[in-house]
Amino acid sequence: MKIYNGYERLPRNYTTMTDEYEMTMANGYFINNKQKEEAVFDIFFRKIPNDGGYAIMAGLDKIIPFIQNFKFDERAIDYFRRKGYQEEFINYLKHFKFTGDIYAIPDGTPVFPNEPIITIKAPLIEAQIVETAILSMVNGAMEHATGARRIVEATPKNVGIMEFGSRRADGCEAAIDASIYGIMAGCIGTSNILAADMLNMKAMGTQAHSWIESYSSEYEAFLSYAKVYSNNCILLVDTIDTLKSGVPNAIKVFKYMKEHQMNINNIGIRIDSGDLAYLSKEARKMLDEAGFPQAKICLSNGLTAETIESLITQGAKFDSLGVGDHISKPNGRMGCVYKEVALKQNDIWIPKIKLSNDNIKIVNPDYKKLYRAYDKKTGFALADIMTRRNEDLNKNNLTIVSITDYLKRKNIQNFALIELQKPIFIHGELVYDDPEIIQKREYCNNQMSTLYPEIKRTKMPHEYYVDGTEEYVNFKNDLIIKTRKLVK
Repeated sequence: MKIYNGYERLPRNYTTMTDEYEMTMANGYFINNKQKEEAVFDIFFRKIPNDGGYAIMAGLDKIIPFIQNFKFDERAIDYFRRKGYQEEFINYLKHFKFTGDIYAIPDGTPVFPNEPIITIKAPLIEAQIVETAILSMVNGAMEHATGARRIVEATPKNVGIMEFGSRRADGCEAAIDASIYGIMAGCIGTSNILAADMLNMKAMGTQAHSWIESYSSEYEAFLSYAKVYSNNCILLVDTIDTLKSGVPNAIKVFKYMKEHQMNINNIGIRIDSGDLAYLSKEARKMLDEAGFPQAKICLSNGLTAETIESLITQGAKFDSLGVGDHISKPNGRMGCVYKEVALKQNDIWIPKIKLSNDNIKIVNPDYKKLYRAYDKKTGFALADIMTRRNEDLNKNNLTIVSITDYLKRKNIQNFALIELQKPIFIHGELVYDDPEIIQKREYCNNQMSTLYPEIKRTKMPHEYYVDGTEEYVNFKNDLIIKTRKLVK
C-alpha cells in the first residue's frame, strides 16, 4: 500500500469502480471457459490536450495500491448475487486476485500519442475487470500533470509556481490529485493542506479579499496580518484599487515593520485581478522607489500558459505565480483508451487489431516494446519507436517509419536506445519501487530537458516522432490487409 506521510493514497476499495459491461464480459468469459486465456491490452491516447506537443505520464502511485488491494469484499459479492450473476462466477470472484503483468512508462515522463503508456498482460477476465478504474486514474492524473507542466514550461525558471486549484477541482479527491500531480510536474508547492501534509510539505498561501473586508480599513487589515505573519507577509492588494490604495497601504505597512525592527526579508504583494502586466510593472516601481526592492510580487487569476507568455512579452514583473483552474481543471482531456492487442492461443501470441476508416484510430497491434532514441551528441530525444516483442534492433543505424504513413521514414545514427516501459507487476506481485513525488518532480524536470524546445512550444509545437521499425510497420500493414480481406 502506498502511504504518503501516514495517508493511504487510495481512501477506499475501488474494486467495483467498474462499468457493468466489464463484469458482463467477465461473466461471459467464465461461462465459456475463457477465464485462463491470456490477453494483452495497451493503454494509449490519440490526441494531446490543448493541441500541445507532449503529455506527462502520471497515475502509477494510484494504480499500484489499486492492484495490490484488488479484492471483491462481501458488499460487492452481495451486489452480484442480488443482480442475478450465477453462483459459480460469484465464487470465482470471492477468490479473485490479479495475477498478471503490468508494464508502464514511469510517472513524470513526457509521452506522446498512439504509443503504449501502460501494457497489461493477464488472464482475459483479470485484464478486463481492471480497465475502468485504471483508465479513470490515469486520465485524471495525466490531465493535472500535463496542465501543470504547460504552466511550468511557459514560466521563467526562477519563478516559483504554487498550485492553488483545490476549490476549482471536480471533488475533493480530484483536488488532492491536482496538488500532488501539479507538484510532480514542477510546481513548488500547493495551498491544499491535506495534499501538502501527504507530501510532508508546508502548504502555501497568502490571504483572501475577505480578510481585508473584515477590517474597517485596508491599512488596518494589512497591519494586523503583518503583526501575525511578519515572517511571511504577502499582502493582497487588489481589493479596492491596486495602485491607489493596495500598494500604497502595503508600503506603509512595510515601513511600519522596518521602523519596529520586524522581519522584512519575506515581504511582498499579490495581485489577483486587473491588467496584471501593467499593474505589476507599476507596483514594482512603487516598491523599489519606497526602498523595498526585496518585496516579492505574486500574480494569480486564472493564469494559463498562454497568458503567462503574454505577461512575459509585456515585461510584467513577478517572482511567483498562483495557478489554480488550469492545473486542477485544465481545458482538454487525455482520452486514454484501453485496447486488446494480442491474445494467447495454444501458447502462441496472436496479434489483434481494431480497424477504422480513420487511420489515426487504427490500433497498433501486437505485444510490443517501446524505445526512446536519444542523440548521443546532444542528449535530445529523437523519436519513440515501437517494435515487435522479440525483434532484433540495429542499434547503430536504424530506419524508423511513420505508423500511419509508410512513405514517411527517417534514418537515425549515433543514438542510444532506452526501453520506456518498466515492469510494475509480474505474476501479480509488485516489482517496482515507486519513487516519492519530489523525486518524480526532479525526474520530470530532467526528462523534459531532453525534448527539443520546438516540441515544448505552447502554440503550434513541432510534432514528436512516434514511429515503428520497418519490420513492425510492415507487420502492421500486412495485418490490416489480411483483416480487411475477411470482410465479405
